[in-house]
Amino acid sequence: MPILDKSSAQRLQVPNQLAGPRQELRGVRGVLIRSPHSGVPEWPERQRKTRMPNPGCGKPSSSNPSARVRLLMIATSYPSDLKDWRGVFMRHLALALARRGELELRLWSPPGTLPERAEYVATSAERSWLQALMRGGGIAHLARNNKFHGLVLALKLLTHLRRVFHREAQVDLYHINWLQNALPLPKNRKPLLVTVLGTDMQLLRLPGMTALLRRALAGRPAAICPNADWMAADLRKRFGDIAVVRCVPFGIEPRWYQVSRATTSPAKWLCVSRVTADKLGDLIAWCKPHFAVGTRELHLLGPMQEKIALPDWIHYHGATDPDALSQQWFPSAAGLITLSRHSEGRPQIMLEAMAAGLPIIASTIPAHDDLLRGGENGWLCGSSGQVGAALNFIEQETDAIKVTSRAKQWVTQNVGTWDDCATRYVQIYRELLKRDLL
Repeated sequence: MPILDKSSAQRLQVPNQLAGPRQELRGVRGVLIRSPHSGVPEWPERQRKTRMPNPGCGKPSSSNPSARVRLLMIATSYPSDLKDWRGVFMRHLALALARRGELELRLWSPPGTLPERAEYVATSAERSWLQALMRGGGIAHLARNNKFHGLVLALKLLTHLRRVFHREAQVDLYHINWLQNALPLPKNRKPLLVTVLGTDMQLLRLPGMTALLRRALAGRPAAICPNADWMAADLRKRFGDIAVVRCVPFGIEPRWYQVSRATTSPAKWLCVSRVTADKLGDLIAWCKPHFAVGTRELHLLGPMQEKIALPDWIHYHGATDPDALSQQWFPSAAGLITLSRHSEGRPQIMLEAMAAGLPIIASTIPAHDDLLRGGENGWLCGSSGQVGAALNFIEQETDAIKVTSRAKQWVTQNVGTWDDCATRYVQIYRELLKRDLL
């Protein structure tokens, strides 16, 4: 017997084609088309070009409370205020989903600046625990420093999640960020959308983790949504018989598309990153020959999460925020450098740099190769010599503008804004709810 009755499931009308950024999902009794397939088939992909929304895109698309679908969104990362750099993408996603008037957004996350049209559902005790977790850098960071402490925190998180899932039994579907947060789901057949980032792929390497997640996903309509294509093949191999795997890129704030650039002399290059050994990667070794002589500058912006001695030729500025980046740093920067070895999904700072028209020099890890399209939208480097060649080309050749223009066009068409991202997720909500009635 379906968990959703027909009237509640019809709150999301099933369209014949993918909706545009502002398509409304009206609370009418639309016709639900029965799928000819059995089991959990691969849904047909529908191609669309995302676009920058018009100035009115931020208005709610519906105002009828009775027509809203109740969505529980789970996130263990969320910025505490508008200056906090941690989990900023999660606030943008929550804001975009809250603008969709056909959704009743219920948010369980660390405390922070919340959308007006969202209800915060963490208890006082859960709020305090999540806040402390964020201040400590999150479970993944804490586990790298102390595996036993990380395990204790992970078990405590699963306990909190089990309680909130039972407490929020009235919701229509789940949107869970990070695979591990789906482990304590109750056996209730409610539809599930779970996002996957690069750190999730490391989690899947743990013995027994895939089997545990398969148990959590089984018996319900489920969609696994990595934010980059490079993760999809492995996820389909592990879960493709019980869930649909579909890449859903995050969005970009309109401010990044509107950055006006005027480079300075000497050229100022940026690295925007948490300061850890994996995140910096080969930055110091590969950039030293090209920056230590003083003909150009390398500015590092991001919180110091590991004690790393930085050379004096790197200008370190500590943590930053989107206002400072978009108004101060990006307009005068020659480009962005990231030589990370970290398990990245799709680095948000690289998307924002592409939208702003900044040249990007990046290491050849899967996340960078996927985003820069094998070097089509930027410069992929595997050695110090290649970094030097890229720096010289970008600073001296007008042809570099062709690459950055191509990168900006690509993110405009294929990524768009956070409202476009919300539209992509809502389309999957529709399909999940339709499948629950089959």
